[in-house]
Amino acid sequence: MSDDTDSWFDDYADDADEGQVDEYDITATPNDFNVLTLYSFIEAGAVRIPGFQRNYVWDRTRASKLIESLIIGIPVPQLFLYEQSRNKFLVIDGQQRLMSIYYFMKRRFPRTDNRIELRAIFDLHGRIPDEILHDDAYFEDFKLKLTGRLPNESNKFHGLNYSTLGEYKTQLDLRPIRNIVVRQNSPEDDDSAIYEVFNRLNTGGVNLRPQEIRTSMYHSNFYDMLYRINQDKKWREFLGNTEPDLHMKDIEILLRGFAMLIDGDKYAPSLVRFLNHFSRMCESHTKEQNSYLEALFHSFLKACAELQMDAFTNPRNGRFNIALFEAVFTAACSTAFKERRKVKGVINPSEVTSLEKDKDFVLASLEGTTRTSNVETRISKAREIISSL
Repeated sequence: MSDDTDSWFDDYADDADEGQVDEYDITATPNDFNVLTLYSFIEAGAVRIPGFQRNYVWDRTRASKLIESLIIGIPVPQLFLYEQSRNKFLVIDGQQRLMSIYYFMKRRFPRTDNRIELRAIFDLHGRIPDEILHDDAYFEDFKLKLTGRLPNESNKFHGLNYSTLGEYKTQLDLRPIRNIVVRQNSPEDDDSAIYEVFNRLNTGGVNLRPQEIRTSMYHSNFYDMLYRINQDKKWREFLGNTEPDLHMKDIEILLRGFAMLIDGDKYAPSLVRFLNHFSRMCESHTKEQNSYLEALFHSFLKACAELQMDAFTNPRNGRFNIALFEAVFTAACSTAFKERRKVKGVINPSEVTSLEKDKDFVLASLEGTTRTSNVETRISKAREIISSL
């Protein structure tokens, strides 16, 4: 599928203030953690790689040069870490360097063909389990691959691994690496400014979307549930895309639907802040709550049995209409959610068409669409027109 996410949906996230960073207290504190400490952080799961970061891409020669630089004391670029909470960090910039250190000290180097799978394993466990680490299908021995300064000159570190460094092992362990720890001190309940921190400090050259960052900051069992329902065949048919979106826009659509259903009466701009707050709240969901929301969504899809697959598609441009889906989902599920049961019956296609053409609903979907008044208008009109099941 195309990487051009904007080509397949009608968005309404036009908040004027979502890109501004003001009235925040953000500190950036320099630290000099040594190599052994950084390795221990990774091993303990205190340092995580955000989901939007690319996979490990360095080859053994480049990784070896980093290790050599650390051993002999050549300065290396500083690291940027975001402190989510005490002893819990996300890597903003420096993943390749950190993972090179981690793999060298594990004495294993990842094979190129399996790095996507290894990334998923690392995300799941926060580390590489020993049985995977010692599986030659995934890793090979990590011996330094270095050349001498002259063609016929050998490098004294070439062919060594972490255990055979001899006297240089302690020198590597204690080598400090400058890192900048970024922390948002206030407001404590609003992490919106961190979006700009990630976007401005991440050097991967990728223009990050809000949901990519949000997913990394607030990953939880609730988000695991969103990933599962995002794979539902009927949901993919409504979206008009068989594969999940690279920038997680489809996950954001689902998030917005649940956020409006559960917390819509508390909505206030900006949309980013609203979804951040909701995502943070969902971290505390019980297994039972997530299971119920998953069942509720599947019952909603069954209630859409009489709708055409393009029911949520804007006929003018062929794009998925987020505002329409969000409103229909909220209105149809509201009673079932209050009574903590599944949706019963089916949604009337003519009601969806009437809502889509309703003058007030259309006007509230054109300009200033994230204003509280327009969000309230769209949900209110949906509840008037769409039968609650």
